[in-house]
Amino acid sequence: MTKKERFAFVLQYFEEHAPNAETELIYDNPYQLLVAVILSAQCTDKRVNMTTPAIFERYPDIYALSKATFEELFPYIRSISYPNNKTKHLIGMARMVVEDFGGEIPATVPELVTLPGVGRKTANVITSVVHQQPNMAVDTHVFRVSARIGLTTNAKTPLQTELQLLKYIPREKVYIAHHWLILHGRYICVARNPKCGECGLRPACRYYQQVIRKQQ
Repeated sequence: MTKKERFAFVLQYFEEHAPNAETELIYDNPYQLLVAVILSAQCTDKRVNMTTPAIFERYPDIYALSKATFEELFPYIRSISYPNNKTKHLIGMARMVVEDFGGEIPATVPELVTLPGVGRKTANVITSVVHQQPNMAVDTHVFRVSARIGLTTNAKTPLQTELQLLKYIPREKVYIAHHWLILHGRYICVARNPKCGECGLRPACRYYQQVIRKQQ
């Protein structure tokens, strides 16, 4: 199977079986999503969703968050991974959005990555989820799944993975393909002992064909 054929199979499968895939982070607006994505770095969406309601109640918008002090915000984030850094990032992000962007969450990757706590992955998430821009956020799930299936070849970094995926995924499908790959990695193609028996991508999966079938 050629790489083009592999991509076609995978995309068609997901279109049929997960047509409405979306982020599992709970949010109502771009401000809430940005806060949630910053908190989600090396932390589960489930934990973030347990944490954000109290934050949003106390800080309902970017202006309220921009006025927070470290001592006030930290207790809300204590249960999240790296709470010290994330508390500082959220306050710094909010202040910069207010001061430099008039209180509006930026809508482009170059602008977003200037904010504290926002790297390329986070910026890609915001722009693809909120604006459906053709930006591919590569987290550990996307990185692992893409390599296992054979969508990427010898990609050593998230950026290399991103560029290889963008080469073959139609622009109009990039924003949802991001969710397809994440959710597949979260529930089926897990890091240890992937659930190949439940996976409909077996005919196109390089890992299954080269490793699992030989073991059987």
